[in-house]
Amino acid sequence: MSICLHNGTLLSGFSVMENCAVLIEDGKISDVFSQKRFEQKKFPPSVRVVDVEGAYIAPGFIDTHIHGFAGHGTDNCSVDSMIAMSEDLAQYGVTSFNPTLYPADEETMISSIKAVVKAMGKERGAKIMGLHLEGPFISPDKLGVQRPETVKTVDINLMDRLWAASEGHIVNMTVAPEIKGMRELALYCTKKGIVTQAGHTNAQYQHMVEGMQAGILHSTHLFNAMSQMHHRNPGAVGAILIHSEMSCEVIADGIHVHPDLLKLVARDKPIDKIVLVTDALTPTEQTGSPLFANGEEVSFKEGCFHRTKDDVIAGSGLTMIKGIKNLVGYGFPVEEAVKCATSNPARVMRYSQKGMIIPGADGDVTVFDKHFNVLLSVINGKIVKNIV
Repeated sequence: MSICLHNGTLLSGFSVMENCAVLIEDGKISDVFSQKRFEQKKFPPSVRVVDVEGAYIAPGFIDTHIHGFAGHGTDNCSVDSMIAMSEDLAQYGVTSFNPTLYPADEETMISSIKAVVKAMGKERGAKIMGLHLEGPFISPDKLGVQRPETVKTVDINLMDRLWAASEGHIVNMTVAPEIKGMRELALYCTKKGIVTQAGHTNAQYQHMVEGMQAGILHSTHLFNAMSQMHHRNPGAVGAILIHSEMSCEVIADGIHVHPDLLKLVARDKPIDKIVLVTDALTPTEQTGSPLFANGEEVSFKEGCFHRTKDDVIAGSGLTMIKGIKNLVGYGFPVEEAVKCATSNPARVMRYSQKGMIIPGADGDVTVFDKHFNVLLSVINGKIVKNIV
């Protein structure tokens, strides 16, 4: 089926176009043109024409760091849980995602990796682009809620086994640049096409610089679980802010990072280097109780999940559309907020056909109104949600 969306404001991933129409054919963006030109066109019956009534037409959202959603996720990972997660995310405008695994014992990690890989190609909603491994080669001093027994020293043989289990589908990996053997691991990842990102790290400034030289040019949830900035040692946070070549994830829930700090990031970092992620836990948008994430009971309060046993913040309950809305509320122009959720993650993860609405790009589109309600999701040219 071909689809023509018209009477909308296009946020293409790099520009804004008022009174716009988008034609999707054979799963790809076929053409982008003005509303005036749309009114002059005649479409055959095979083209489904949708009036979006002035709403925003944006590339599909890409979440490169997400553990779970609506009760399904990488906790006790299975093919069915990944397919269900895919379906649920599509209802919130997400068209591509990287299921994110916490480190665990090797048997569990390999089992989870294989489950994600088996789900690829079977999705009924958002597409699984590949895996994000949030460890295990991270700092024991910056665990967040990760379990200390799962942290490992760099082991290339283990990395080989994880890579083999993924059948080449590990896309990104969180690492601590300061740990011994990291340069060898970073070079290994570069050869495999894995994006390495500094996170759960207690790195001093020089470690971050050395990591950048080895190819660690992205970072995991800026400000969270990393060494903070000091005037004599800028640490991980300082290095990320200082070096324009470094890109960074941000969790824009207003809890993990103060909104004014995100204004600072927008002022100091090139906008193209800011990647919105949810880091959402499995019970995000889930109703009922008890709720569990990463094998532990959690409760949702004050805007995020807390571990029940000690009230430590356990993770985010953010959605991508809420994150975009929040960024706009913090002063980001809507087109820049959308870039952080679309073209920026596509560029960082090297998804060359995603994150933009231009002829030849994948037919992944999200339509949302001025109140940030998702109205329509199109994935590979197929409508998977439509309340227009």
